Amino acid sequence: MALTGELSLAIVRLARRLRGRRTSKVVSLTQLSALSTLHHEGPMTPGALALAERVQPPSMTRVIASLSDLGMVRREPHPTDGRQAIVTLAPRGSEVINAELEAREEWLSARLEELSIDDRDTLAAAVPIIKKIIIGGPDDR
Repeated sequence: MALTGELSLAIVRLARRLRGRRTSKVVSLTQLSALSTLHHEGPMTPGALALAERVQPPSMTRVIASLSDLGMVRREPHPTDGRQAIVTLAPRGSEVINAELEAREEWLSARLEELSIDDRDTLAAAVPIIKKIIIGGPDDR
């Protein structure tokens, strides 16, 4: 279907443009994604973070270790399960995420201002639909 190809290509290109706004090259895109999840979802176990990021737990363990070494996350004891840890965003991680979000929002706001009010209204109406696509079903990977 033409919509599938066109929408996929448009989203890929938009994501590439947004990634191009990166202010910090200190972290990889994988690390940045994990930081972003912690920023939006709050503290969580490494397993929950791996699930949210759709990666295997050993991969997330390496990401968390590297972010910890950079001072961007902290591992704290789980309040009820001594075998677990809770990963939280450290101030340095928050600074990186906030700078990234600000740069992306600044760029996208400028692009949206170039559009007509009708085009912006159409995009606003499409956001919930795109969120439905992203969330997917229980078997979605």
